[in-house]
Amino acid sequence: MFFRSLFNPKKEDKMKYLVVGLGNPGEKYANTRHNIGFEVLDEFAKEREAKFETVKLGDLATAKWKGRTVLLLKPSTFMNLSGKAVNYYLQKEKIPLERLLVITDDIALSFGKLRMKGKGSDGGHNGLKHIQQTLNTPKYARLRFGVGNDFHKGQQVDYVLGEWSSEEQEKLKERIKTATEFIKGFTTIGLQKTMSNWNNK
Repeated sequence: MFFRSLFNPKKEDKMKYLVVGLGNPGEKYANTRHNIGFEVLDEFAKEREAKFETVKLGDLATAKWKGRTVLLLKPSTFMNLSGKAVNYYLQKEKIPLERLLVITDDIALSFGKLRMKGKGSDGGHNGLKHIQQTLNTPKYARLRFGVGNDFHKGQQVDYVLGEWSSEEQEKLKERIKTATEFIKGFTTIGLQKTMSNWNNK
């Protein structure tokens, strides 16, 4: 029986995914642009009736979706050390890199624009930069959520750590809902088909 379990892992193990929303812990960051990754995970968890628990290096929820086990992770390491939490749960849960999805804000995209990619540079984003350094590869899936770039030179930090405008708030819920469709697609039909079906919508 030991050898059977060793060479024939449970079906659930082969259907386990890690979806990481990037952000900063603490109430003062809760409604900021930089924390959109947390907001997307909150919405997906709510849809699937999954509850977050505070665990090592973050808050974690386990959601079920069409036979998949989707681990939702909100790192508590602050943005600049995001890779620490990502790597820890990939290793702990024995999840391969191709089943990792990272959700992040992106000032290079207009507000609400969603773009999934299978690899890429960090684009100057400190969270992605640390993940790439920790995993030693840029080849992992990421969903970029556009937050726009309506700021003057030298004010980027204040902008991404600032709260949404009232106009953005009106549209935000629908865009977050659309972002959860990327998670559903990634964990069922895969990266390529999800990009084809949902990018630019």
